[in-house]
Amino acid sequence: SNFSVKKLQNLLPVTTIPPAVNQVEMNLAWQQKKLREFCSENGIILTAFSPLRKGASRGPNEVMENDLLKEIADAHGKSIAQVSLRWLYEQGVTFVAKSFDKVRMNQNLHIFDWALTEEDHNKISQIKQNRLIGGPTKPQLDDLWDH
Repeated sequence: SNFSVKKLQNLLPVTTIPPAVNQVEMNLAWQQKKLREFCSENGIILTAFSPLRKGASRGPNEVMENDLLKEIADAHGKSIAQVSLRWLYEQGVTFVAKSFDKVRMNQNLHIFDWALTEEDHNKISQIKQNRLIGGPTKPQLDDLWDH
């Protein structure tokens, strides 16, 4: 979990068994493009935690309260959560969507019978990017934080 490109570049040359999965924060407000590309090139599956950005304890939720995503969701007759999960699926990313609500759990399963358009992807790529968990860790652990 939480391996950056830099950490994977340091790890891969010295390991006999490379990681199969790297679980990291990933959502539409933290898309991790470089990491997605690196992992894809190296056969590492990415798993997104906080795919709906729900862990934010302060301020607005930059995914679930995003006007652009609401517009895309409305155009498809879907929820913002479904747009977010569909985007991850289309990137080849697995995800862990936490919910205790049966209606939302059911909605989360209905992302496979439609697709985002190229225009949707272009709009999504313009969303301001910043990580939910800002770091560095406290106490500061240099080996866990890449700036």
